[in-house]
Amino acid sequence: MSGNPTGIPDGTPAAAPTGASAARAGRPANGPAVTRQEFDALFASVRSWGRWTAADRGAWNRVTAEDVRRATATVRDGTVVPMARPWDTRPGPDNARPALHHMTDLGDVQAPEPSVHKDFLAADYHGKSVTHLDALSHVAYRGQLFGGRAAREHVGAAGARFGAVSALGALVTRGVLVDLPTVLGVDWLEPGRAVHARDVVAAEEALGVAIGEGDAVLLRSGALRRRRELGPWNPDAASAGWHVDAVPLLAERAVALLGADGDSDVRPSPVEGLHSPVHALAVTAMGVPLLDNLDLEPLSAACAAAGRYAFLLVVAPLNVPGGTGSPVNPVAVL
Repeated sequence: MSGNPTGIPDGTPAAAPTGASAARAGRPANGPAVTRQEFDALFASVRSWGRWTAADRGAWNRVTAEDVRRATATVRDGTVVPMARPWDTRPGPDNARPALHHMTDLGDVQAPEPSVHKDFLAADYHGKSVTHLDALSHVAYRGQLFGGRAAREHVGAAGARFGAVSALGALVTRGVLVDLPTVLGVDWLEPGRAVHARDVVAAEEALGVAIGEGDAVLLRSGALRRRRELGPWNPDAASAGWHVDAVPLLAERAVALLGADGDSDVRPSPVEGLHSPVHALAVTAMGVPLLDNLDLEPLSAACAAAGRYAFLLVVAPLNVPGGTGSPVNPVAVL
């Protein structure tokens, strides 16, 4: 598929997303700008409400046992690549609420022999540093969760009564890495760079892979490499990610999961009044969970070495009743 599937113009706006200095430096922009009216029409066009009986599993219903068997056929040499970032307990511009880790037993609490060592972990994980999965209860648009359920009626102080991460279970499917820096011959995409449908089509051609039904699509912008070489920045202010005009193509391909080394949304948002429009389209309209804050650098290297960008993907979130998501360590097997 080529061209513009949304009807939204895909030119570059006059102002770059990170200010005039970025525009002078020639950085790609986050646009084109999208009005709320255009966004609402797009939301309606990709909506998949009422499609599945097990509604709180959303697009994971697309993955059948036969799909799992086909995915296992992508394994050739047995290379295993975890994708979780390290548990980040250090504050920074991209980690306003650091994760917690401290010891609770240094072999001096219980009776002696054998001595044991215990620790405590906690995280406000829906941020920019912990690798995690967003379940369908995580995002509402205009007060509604996936399927049109009222968020106020289904999510409360005790957690989610619809769309909880515990309803998802584990996902085993084919993963596809959209490795744009490799396609473009750059080290990374600059923060604020929007990824469009035309970029997906170009990446498929360059990488020799086609996105299909039930696939998990992982977008590499090179954000972790940029962070390691240049230092952290505030990704709420600027980050590379999907523009909303890429979503109809992903919906047409009937994907089951989206993930990225950011949180999937380009920032600043190109949609007036919406800070995370791709979250609303994917989770709320399409029922597609999201993987945020992946470390895709080892996977990029492994795919380049193997000469292929499709692989077996295993995602096993924690079984948290009522949880809106979960920290997770997704694993690719090539």
